[in-house]
Amino acid sequence: MTSELTLLVLRLAFLAALWIFVFSVIYSLRSDLFGTRSSAYKQAMEKSRQQVFASADNDAAPAAAPAPTPAAPVRSSDSGDAGPGSHRPSTPVPSPAARSERPSKLVITSGPKRGTELSLRSEPLSIGRSGDSDLVIQDDYSSTHHARLLLWNDAWMVQDLDSTNGTYVNGKRVSQPTHVPVGTPVRIGTTTFELR
Repeated sequence: MTSELTLLVLRLAFLAALWIFVFSVIYSLRSDLFGTRSSAYKQAMEKSRQQVFASADNDAAPAAAPAPTPAAPVRSSDSGDAGPGSHRPSTPVPSPAARSERPSKLVITSGPKRGTELSLRSEPLSIGRSGDSDLVIQDDYSSTHHARLLLWNDAWMVQDLDSTNGTYVNGKRVSQPTHVPVGTPVRIGTTTFELR
């Protein structure tokens, strides 16, 4: 009697776990196919941006202190104690040459929209299969809201939005916001683009 009751409970638990799995797959497919409403997506995008970069801003706060100018070199007779402005920044600062190479357009180099150009502005650029995306990519390998391209500290970053097939910068899949240098290929589904 006890073994039959145990077997029945195990069967019911397995059946419940199976249905939970089926519903989670259906929910995932539904959200990937139909997406969220436009206003909800914009709010989620802004909230995600704030969360992603809040920790980076906290890490970069010590780097905001003014660095010594080249006109005031450190003398060898100074003591080993460094002043408050002599620490190295925790994040690399782009050189003046790199800042002058700030891209002005996104050029699609392969895929169905090859040759298409989009001008880059200061606001984020959403990429995906959804009709409300700034760059709409219609293929089976892109998600509804696949990725976004945003300007942060004078550098363009690409952020994957938990897409199914991933976002690749220079052939490597990215899982966090990643700097996109000028001329570096970024692949989303069957589409590849570069910043120029």
